[in-house]
Amino acid sequence: MADLSGIVKAYDVRGTVPDELNDDVAKALGAAFVATLRGGGEDVGRIVVAHDMRESSPVLVESFIAGANAAGATVLNAALGSTDMLYYASGALDLPGAMFTASHNPAQYNGIKLCRAGARPIGQDSGLAEIRSRAEALLDSGELADARPAEGNEKHELLADYAAHLRTLVDLSGIRHLKVVVDAGNGMGGYTVPTVLGDAKLPALPLEIVPMYFELDGSFPNHEANPLDPKNIADLQRAVREHGADIGLAFDGDADRCFVIDERGEAVSPSAITALVATRELGKHPNSVVIHNLITSRAVPEIIAEAGGEPVRSRVGHSFIKAEMARTNAVFGGEHSAHYYFRDFWFADTGMLAAIHVLAALGSQERPLSELVDLYERYVASGEINTPVSDQGGKLAQVKSQLGGADGAEVDELDGLTVSFSDGAWLNIRPSNTEPLLRLNVEGPSQERMAELRDRALAVIRD
Repeated sequence: MADLSGIVKAYDVRGTVPDELNDDVAKALGAAFVATLRGGGEDVGRIVVAHDMRESSPVLVESFIAGANAAGATVLNAALGSTDMLYYASGALDLPGAMFTASHNPAQYNGIKLCRAGARPIGQDSGLAEIRSRAEALLDSGELADARPAEGNEKHELLADYAAHLRTLVDLSGIRHLKVVVDAGNGMGGYTVPTVLGDAKLPALPLEIVPMYFELDGSFPNHEANPLDPKNIADLQRAVREHGADIGLAFDGDADRCFVIDERGEAVSPSAITALVATRELGKHPNSVVIHNLITSRAVPEIIAEAGGEPVRSRVGHSFIKAEMARTNAVFGGEHSAHYYFRDFWFADTGMLAAIHVLAALGSQERPLSELVDLYERYVASGEINTPVSDQGGKLAQVKSQLGGADGAEVDELDGLTVSFSDGAWLNIRPSNTEPLLRLNVEGPSQERMAELRDRALAVIRD
């Protein structure tokens, strides 16, 4: 019996090639994707697919197309693209979409991010579990073994259209000259950045781009394309200082996340970027809702409210953020993992649009980036600390018992366990969806308070 539970995750498909994700699995998932959406009453006569620079991506895409064709859909193959370019295609063309990427995972991995027409999300609770079940049944039956791509599919690059659309959303024409170092990590940022920020067919921008690792290479020869790990932004930090640059930008493998480095070579908290972009969007759309996940800094909802917006707290994860954005018609959403979501981008996440907002904010005033983002930094954070545990539920109960009963503490369990204190300090502990880990985030009004609360929580978790 086929079992895809190891690769069908909470929000996407992710596995090693070819032992977990191979041609047969891709065919089954393509057919199951179409059948599941059609079974829900959606028109799935046509879908759009794109892929990243991994060596295995083009072949897996062809197999997925064969499965989708077998289920009765024709396919627009956009070929190379970033994940947010696929979301652009899904939104602009109003088609369901599939993006082949394993994001920041090592070279032996690949995966699929799926969405409904209009870039609406698909996760475990919104269709992915059913897609998995249908795909397993198709693998068991063997009926797709001889499936091949059918006649009538199209190929069409969408990079220029995507770039032109992004440039309509933020005006960069009047900013001061900026020197920008961009580390694409050999991922899809190396494909999209030159067109979005430097296409000769678009109005010229006052930007000097210093490229790093723009060569598309799914073996990631320079460093992993995961800027969340500090070691992977060390080259960029050094380059910003060496070039005397105004800002550094680092994209992950599929370029849907963007990390920011200031002129000193210091990393800027994604919470500060969330607050900065939120104030810009609220300036255009007053009194709007802004979504933030529950491990962003406490400064984020404070600043949203001060800017006249309504902060709404969400669980961690893009399917939860997107669902909340759609429910509340939020203008913007941000996660501490550097995913940024925009109403005028079909509620989808796009690292590139966030980067353009930061460039516009920086270039429209004279302060260096470090001084600009200081306006959005109010607390001291621990960063995410992962601890292997054998009994996630038991440890959460212990932390709740020992720390949740403190004077003035408030406890909620929207996503794992959050304990908030009257002095502004808080902690959140969440079980991993895929590993026997607990993820701890702590924030406090001072380094001492943060460290004290962090150490108390870790003492319980690691006892």
